Amino acid sequence: MAPASYKRTAHRWRLLLLMLFAVFCAFGSFWLVQVMQGDENAAGFNAGNEPDYIVDNFSWVRMSEAGKPRYVISGERLTHRPVDNTALVDKPVVQSLTDEHPPMTMTSNSALVSQNQNQIDLTGNVDIRRPAAPGAEPMRIRTEVLTILPDDEIAKTDKPVHMTLGAASVDAVGMVANNATQQIALGGRGKMTYPPRQSRASPQASH
Repeated sequence: MAPASYKRTAHRWRLLLLMLFAVFCAFGSFWLVQVMQGDENAAGFNAGNEPDYIVDNFSWVRMSEAGKPRYVISGERLTHRPVDNTALVDKPVVQSLTDEHPPMTMTSNSALVSQNQNQIDLTGNVDIRRPAAPGAEPMRIRTEVLTILPDDEIAKTDKPVHMTLGAASVDAVGMVANNATQQIALGGRGKMTYPPRQSRASPQASH
């Protein structure tokens, strides 16, 4: 009787061990699946934050509704990130190409282009130049930060601005420039400097 009882007890222990082993394997498999899924999700998240393409020495033309070039953005390098559909541009050059007004060229150290918001943020040594045109003197504006709304033809900043118009110059804090209306509003207490008036020509000596 004892040997039979011993065999049944041993059989029960083996069955219990097999069941525990099966449960352990099932739990281990579940844990492994969760870890793998977590790694895949993390990899997918990181991949979404990584640039999806980089272009060197690029040029991008934005067309108007009439099918004419409206402005051109070029630069040394463009790095696009798909998460928020933005592009970081090194050494950007923004040129307006409207037929109604003289063209303007804007440069800076870097730019952040948000296609969803239709906005360009220039940063570092921002330089705006407009050549002389019939009825308009040459203009240059320098600041450190500038936000451009291309479709509205508006450029604005709340940083110090130095502007030269012909031979005159203006220093102010804050600016809103509307290229469509050719109007510039300067904020804060500004300082304007006019060139000295030219002395009248002395009368010629009579012969």
